[in-house]
Amino acid sequence: MLVATGAFQVRIHGRGGQGVVTAAELLSVAAFIDGRYAQAFPSFGSERTGAPVVAFCRIAEQPIRSREPIANPDALIVQDVTLLHLADLFAGVGRDGFLLLNSPRAPEELALEAFGGDLDSDRVQTVPATEMALARVGRPVPNTVLLGGFAALTRQVSLEAVLEAIHRRFPGKVGELNQAAASDAHDYVREHLEAFAAVPAD
Repeated sequence: MLVATGAFQVRIHGRGGQGVVTAAELLSVAAFIDGRYAQAFPSFGSERTGAPVVAFCRIAEQPIRSREPIANPDALIVQDVTLLHLADLFAGVGRDGFLLLNSPRAPEELALEAFGGDLDSDRVQTVPATEMALARVGRPVPNTVLLGGFAALTRQVSLEAVLEAIHRRFPGKVGELNQAAASDAHDYVREHLEAFAAVPAD
């Protein structure tokens, strides 16, 4: 069963050219496929290649009335780890929020506390999304990969819905390659969560 209490709010941070806005749109489509309400929109500003970009997605069981930018997200997706230094990256995120980071390094290696990130460790996950995208798709665009990881970490959308959303946006071989990359990330996160759960608490 998918978890939902009210609107689940997601803020996606990345850089121009990494498909941040597309990620939010695909996430909203996946929620619709799962039979829920969703809303996706970008933060307007510079979208030139390499510039910081923010997009938002809300997922709910009821129609969504709010059109405001998300100030208190339940989850952050960070598509470029070099954005950790931004002063407002973790703004509004509670300790029980989720964090999914595009990085080949383990969360404890990133010293997130130094950047203002103080979340429960079982809700923080890194994924080598750029490397997975290169291996499967041949391009260093991490957006669809991270959506697979998001599905495993938060269970707010199903992997099947994410794969169908990718197919609708990218039919043909490109879509199939992106689906494979998203599935890789889903398996990667699920395996890490299972391993974490198996470690006894101190």
